[in-house]
Amino acid sequence: MGLELARAYPAARAAFDEADEVLNRRLSELCFQGPAEALKQTENTQLAVLTCSIAVLRVVQELGITPRVVAGHSLGEYSALVAANALGFRDALELVQYRSRFMAEASGRQACAMAAILGLDEDTLDDYCAEAQSVGVVQVANYNCPGQLIISGDAAAVETVVARGAEKVGAKRCRLLPVSGAFHSALMEPAAIQLRSVISVFDFQAPRTEFVANVTGSYVFAPDEIRQLLVTQVTNPVKWEKSIRTIGDSGVSHVVELGPGKVLCGMVRRILDDAICLNVEDVRSLEKTVEVIRSN
Repeated sequence: MGLELARAYPAARAAFDEADEVLNRRLSELCFQGPAEALKQTENTQLAVLTCSIAVLRVVQELGITPRVVAGHSLGEYSALVAANALGFRDALELVQYRSRFMAEASGRQACAMAAILGLDEDTLDDYCAEAQSVGVVQVANYNCPGQLIISGDAAAVETVVARGAEKVGAKRCRLLPVSGAFHSALMEPAAIQLRSVISVFDFQAPRTEFVANVTGSYVFAPDEIRQLLVTQVTNPVKWEKSIRTIGDSGVSHVVELGPGKVLCGMVRRILDDAICLNVEDVRSLEKTVEVIRSN
């Protein structure tokens, strides 16, 4: 994760070195070498993804690519805020270190799960979640794109909704996800409370680049509101489809995903039919993205 860019671009390597210094551990070695099982642990995953994303951002910025609007999916909001100069990278690292630990602790308190539900409309899924409340907490966690919703909550309640959904759209379209917690659900309330207790000491600025928030799917400008929404986001759904439509309505034609993978590109294509979606995670994808952006 991030090794190729770190070898090719000093700006990327510097981001990993900065993370190692701030966290006082060799996060870079974990990103570059694994093991995969360690990277999957919430406390490591969030920091690794944040650092890789900022490493990519620094390279893209160095090459003269500047965004008009930024947004991030869940954890990605922290990278987006760094890109908007609303939050410093060092502060983002320390905040995400708290966030990941608090979420891991909340996840360990009970059996919890998340599941992808494909091809089911929001109203029907809401009804299924309401029916399953007698079993336990379950709610929509991510409104990702048309036809793709994610639910989160108590394992038994999630499994109940998955079974109901499978009756409607087929078992292959309703599946449990390999995650360690019930993220963006009421079960994360202990983590939200803890995050609220520490986030007030961190310095937030008004974004210099327009920023769209997960919780509202709309532009946010005030530092205090951004701080509060980061806390609210822990227990509330990611309104990704609404966020991307907000960005599309502003006239943005090119969407660039920075960091590991290109899952968000797939979602954006399903939301904005005419958007040009690019990603940067390694040297090859960087070169392609730079070529496309500079040709427009």
